[in-house]
Amino acid sequence: MTTNKAFLLDSRPGERPAGPHNFRLVETPLPTPDEGQALVRHLWLSLDPYMRGRMNEAKSYAEPQKLGEPMIGGTVGEVVESRLPGYAPGDLVLGMGGWQLYSLAGRGHLHKLDPRIAPPEAWLGPLGMPGVTAWVGLHEIIEPQAGETIVVSAATGAVGSVAAQLARRAGAHVIGIAGGPEKCAFAVETLGADACVDHRAPDFSERLKAATPRGVDGIFENVGGEPLEAALTRCNPFARIAICGLVATGYDGTKAALRNFGVTLAMRLKIQGFIVSDDMSLWPQAQAELTRLHATGALHWRKTVAEGLEAAPEAFFAMLKGGNFGKQLVKLR
Repeated sequence: MTTNKAFLLDSRPGERPAGPHNFRLVETPLPTPDEGQALVRHLWLSLDPYMRGRMNEAKSYAEPQKLGEPMIGGTVGEVVESRLPGYAPGDLVLGMGGWQLYSLAGRGHLHKLDPRIAPPEAWLGPLGMPGVTAWVGLHEIIEPQAGETIVVSAATGAVGSVAAQLARRAGAHVIGIAGGPEKCAFAVETLGADACVDHRAPDFSERLKAATPRGVDGIFENVGGEPLEAALTRCNPFARIAICGLVATGYDGTKAALRNFGVTLAMRLKIQGFIVSDDMSLWPQAQAELTRLHATGALHWRKTVAEGLEAAPEAFFAMLKGGNFGKQLVKLR
């Protein structure tokens, strides 16, 4: 192949809701690596909720995605040409190549992968950023103790599925929240949750109350909105809440804030938002544990795969509405 294809962020969401129309597919000549660079052909692209926030121009923990440039995204790929010492054609690498078929990367932006440890795409899921996010939020913020009740929203998603399993291994009672009977069954039967509550059920709050008779000691929050509001009302004094994602609150600001925020004072809750890149020193410890669990078959995960780069925009927005089951990936080869 002599050309590259990429989805650029062409416009920011405004009065018109965000959608595939905000992206533009372009075809350009294949780049040539300079000294200190490697050309990588992407095999897998990760789609993650944080990307929606990057489409906005508002102040956040990271710079907004620049217009006219390939959309940000984690990738696993194969080096096809290298002028970067230590990297040779055929090496399998993890990077942030974005929504495109090829990318150039320099030292510090690529990490070699050993395909004998796990399938390449696993490094975009339980062994990579989503898995480490679960590990950090659970162990550094919630710090579950044996016998405590921990609620995990989006419990079958890329992050939530790992958080639920780690909480269970810590000896906690795990209550998942997911959308639909199939996902709830997976949370209980495969991930080991003690129960899972369908947030689509008309009596969701009542079901959550019944599933948490001893109250809630920790919440791993991936969604926000009604699931978080209901879980907060079940909190015991000094419960700990790790805020990982708030997709249901609306990245465009259209959804209302929490209606029962007063419980945070009454129950003296600890609520902490976090970004997994805040403390990179924790990554080796987290990945070592996750890799050990994967090697023994104790770390379960599921993926939803869209075929081809052209499918990325539709798959991305479907994921934000819960259309995926597990980790959302795009297979590029």
